Amino acid sequence: MNKEIKKYDKNNNIIYRKYINDNEYWYKYDENNNRIYFKNSNGSEFWYKYDENNRIYLKKNNDNEYWYKYDKNRKCIKITKQEFKYIQYNIKIREYNSRTKCSRFEIMEI
Repeated sequence: MNKEIKKYDKNNNIIYRKYINDNEYWYKYDENNNRIYFKNSNGSEFWYKYDENNRIYLKKNNDNEYWYKYDKNRKCIKITKQEFKYIQYNIKIREYNSRTKCSRFEIMEI
């Protein structure tokens, strides 16, 4: 049987795990209890970022980045960084247009 040692933060998120005769693992979380960091004793590290709905949109380590978006059924889809930037750009344009009630192509007279 593989016994383990665990430590938790005040929100009951696991912050440390060690399997006897095996690797150690460290975790960090944001204020919404989303895991934002992972490290193991082999040297692997991952960082995570989430959107305003607490859905992961970026997982990265020193070598790779994994970008995610969600379809209308909330199914997670892996995408490229370029696709993600395009989506974020379009969201910002829509937000701007909704705040100003004009398109970015309109010229306002003074």
